[in-house]
Parts: sequence; structure tokens; C-alpha cells
Amino acid sequence: MRASTESRTRILTGRIASQKIPPRKIGTKTSKVMSMPDSARSSSTAATDITPAHGISPEDQSPHHVAENSLVLITGMSGGGRQSAANVLEEMGWYVADNLPPELIMRMVELSFSPDSPIERLAIVTDVRSRDFAGSLGDVLSSLEEDGRRPIIIFLDADDETLIKRFDTVRRKHPLQGTDTLHMGIAREREVLEDIRDQADIVIDTTNFSVHDLRREIERCFDALDSNVQHVTIQSFGFKHGIPRDADIVLDVRFLPNPYWVPHLREFRGTDHEVADYVLSHENVDRFINSFVDMFNVMQEGYKQEGKSFTTVAIGCTGGHHRSVAVAEEIARRLRAQGDDVTVTHRDFDRD
Repeated sequence: MRASTESRTRILTGRIASQKIPPRKIGTKTSKVMSMPDSARSSSTAATDITPAHGISPEDQSPHHVAENSLVLITGMSGGGRQSAANVLEEMGWYVADNLPPELIMRMVELSFSPDSPIERLAIVTDVRSRDFAGSLGDVLSSLEEDGRRPIIIFLDADDETLIKRFDTVRRKHPLQGTDTLHMGIAREREVLEDIRDQADIVIDTTNFSVHDLRREIERCFDALDSNVQHVTIQSFGFKHGIPRDADIVLDVRFLPNPYWVPHLREFRGTDHEVADYVLSHENVDRFINSFVDMFNVMQEGYKQEGKSFTTVAIGCTGGHHRSVAVAEEIARRLRAQGDDVTVTHRDFDRD
């Protein structure tokens, strides 16, 4: 089975590091908030050969460094949005094989990429139908690698409350529910899918997504894949609303003074220069941000070697209005200044 290269890292404090990108000038305006990442429709041409991982010469690649942009595996939690994701890819020109059990995936891949096949890009949707799903899918992934192919794995997720609401809306029974509660079925599915989720190239948390949001996110992801660059998403959030499920790295900036308790700043947000100036003028901010950027650059080199194209950094404060927003914008500014491809989102910007 392909080795997992993603680690969920939580960083609570920073250490002193040398300053490379100059700090933001206090008093200047920051960019406006984006409720969703910018996106662009994928314009990739079909490719049936194996695409080398970024920054690695073909002779230095091991099998888990190889990503194939013409083969996608869509999986994830029931109710997470697999079907919606499949519809997006179909509209983008992919041939979509839906509800394919693991034991038929190898045969489908062989037929689709045979010399006389008209299929150029194949997306396979597979879901949990039994408790041995993960083992069966793991065997398929191992067989694909032995055959010289590594699919891009997209994992669709959402929090339990959202999944329950979606099941209630369609009045459907969870595939692993049995005679138990819906909540227990979801818990079983999370356990079964844990290893597959860890192996995923792209994890999309659809908890707060509309169908249109999901479309934009998928298009953005494939646009980044086609451009052959590593993409970084910086997302602010409020701890009181929960940690983002798709975060690779979590930063806690609640050690900074809270503008909420300053009456004339309470109604502003971290994108307003009044709040940004207040947060970023704290004596520890530069040390914290410099330490993170230095560490992140080291991590990105490792991610590049492992063929990981997407990294999500979640930055949290209490409500997701002030400190996390200001720090997220500043980290994004510094990463862009060194040439990184960065998208900024503020998940809880408009929540109470």
C-alpha cells in the first residue's frame, strides 16, 4: 500500500528564527476577505503516461513519488459529496465510473487505458459497502502501483452533525448503520476509512460547502495539479466552531491579545487595518511568523519529495474574526513574497 506522507501537525508556539521576509508595514491595508478560494477551470490536456512528482528526476523516483493526472479515485464519507464531486469531474471532461466496488477497479483501469480505448481521463467513485472496504481498496492501490499507476485520491469529508442532517434530508440509511443509530454508522465508517483518508492527495471538508463551493474547490485543485506547482491554502478559523477537518497544520494564535476586548475594535475584522495593526504590532508576532515560515519551508521540501501538491494551514483564534484572520493574511503575504502559490480563506469570518 502506498505510504502515507501526510501528518497532522499542531503548532502551539513559535521559536526565534531569522527574519527573511520583511514584516508587514503597520497602517497599510490588507487584502479583502475571500469567502471561498479563487478557482479556475482546469484546462489540462489528457495524459495517459505517469507524471513525475515536482522537483524529482524520473530516475530518482520511487513508486510513491509518482502521481498520475489522468486517473482519479474519489472516495470519502457517505454524505460527504462524492456524487457532487463526480458530477464536477464529468463536466470537466472526465469519464466517471460510479459506485465501482474495489474488486472491479483494476479491470476498469485496464480497459480504460488500453491502446484502443477512447477514454483519456478516468475518475472512479467508490464507497463503503462493507467493513472490509479499506482492506480491499488498499489491495487495489498496491496492485495499481505494481502496475506503474498511482491515482490521485480525493477524499470528501464533513463533520458528523452535517452528515446526519444530510442523511435526514434524503431519509436514507447509512451503509454501515445496521440496526444501530445513524451516529454509530458514521463512527464505524470513519474508523474504516481512517487509513484511506491519511493516504489521500486531496481532502475536502464540505461541511460549510454548497454545491457551487465544491465545484470551485475541485476546479482549483485540478488547476494547481495541471500547473505542476505546490499549492498552499491558509485558512483562518475559530476554535469555538471546531478545527477544520482538512487541515494539515494547525496554528493556535490565542496567545495574542484579543481585539474583541477593545471596544472600538470589536466590530472590525482582521482584514481591517485597525485590527491588523493591533494584532501584528505585538512583540511576539514577528518571532512566531518567522519561526513558522522557516519551519514550513523545510516541510514543503519534504512534501515536494513525497509528491504532495496541496497543503492546508489552519490558523485559529477564539471566534475566527480578528487574530487568526490578521495572522493568516500576514503569513500568506510572506509566503507569496517568496514565490509560493497561496490562497487565503476565512471560514468563520461572518459567523457569530
